[in-house]
Amino acid sequence: QVQLVESGGGLVQAGGSLRLSCAASGRTFSSYAMGWFRQAPGKEREFVAAISWSGGSTYYADSVKGRFTISRDNAKNTVYLQMNSLKPEDTAVYYCAAAPSGHEYDYWGQGTQVTVSS
Repeated sequence: QVQLVESGGGLVQAGGSLRLSCAASGRTFSSYAMGWFRQAPGKEREFVAAISWSGGSTYYADSVKGRFTISRDNAKNTVYLQMNSLKPEDTAVYYCAAAPSGHEYDYWGQGTQVTVSS
């Protein structure tokens, strides 16, 4: 069982930055692929970014490429999402998720709200 706790959300003006953190419990965190997803009001949850277990591979949605950076610190059991040049359309609840198999996200955090004002 893996527990994920996100933090770092908040209210920011357009053009600003936030860094989200996701702290994971469990001794096998370093073997999991991790991802960030988001869900805006009235919309489906969508993929934002993912990182391999080693951190050597990263993937991004086109909408955030060049603005967001995913990273991880396996010694701290934590994955991060650095968000720069934020836009009002980035407003959503952001969730981190763990993929023990590397393909399916089996564990999810409770989410953290990000609101970008124009």
